[in-house]
Amino acid sequence: MNTPTLESERLILRRFTEADIDAIFEIFGDVELNRFLPWYPPKSLDEAAEFYQKRYAASYSQPYGYAYAITRRCDGRPIGYVNLETGESHDLGYGLKREYQRQGYVSEACRALIARAKSDGMQFVTATHDVNNPASGYVMRAVGMKYMYSYEELWQPKNFKVIFRMYQLNLDRDESRIYRKYWEIYPNHFIETIS
Repeated sequence: MNTPTLESERLILRRFTEADIDAIFEIFGDVELNRFLPWYPPKSLDEAAEFYQKRYAASYSQPYGYAYAITRRCDGRPIGYVNLETGESHDLGYGLKREYQRQGYVSEACRALIARAKSDGMQFVTATHDVNNPASGYVMRAVGMKYMYSYEELWQPKNFKVIFRMYQLNLDRDESRIYRKYWEIYPNHFIETIS
């Protein structure tokens, strides 16, 4: 199933729709929020509509996926997003409008999505964050993920070097599993002491 609606105490996670283009522009067009995302921010509502078509509508046409708008129960308006890749890395990604940060919304959304992925039989989830974005690492730890290693990547399409920290949560409790692809393909990799 692709992006079934999920509910938590304060949130409803649902698909983005064409009616959300204004909210998509507000979320993904925020230059500061976009600083840590692997794409350029849309600069207009037309670009936001194109972003929706490429990033969300296209993914919803697939048989399987997790690509959510984070909405609050009280008003239903998207305040962020949470996605889980279905490829080999099972990479968890998220972002939230600045005025809603530090209120536990992203952790709550991630927990709901991880629970769904586990019930769907996913064995593990990974996530990475730029070392200059420690708040993202805090979310990863808050949902039970464990730091595995760090690596340096020439980040595309923005074309600059980034050191990422890779976290993992083994949903099947096989603690011996470590997703090693980033370690193997990026020669500058290492293990940090994370406090």
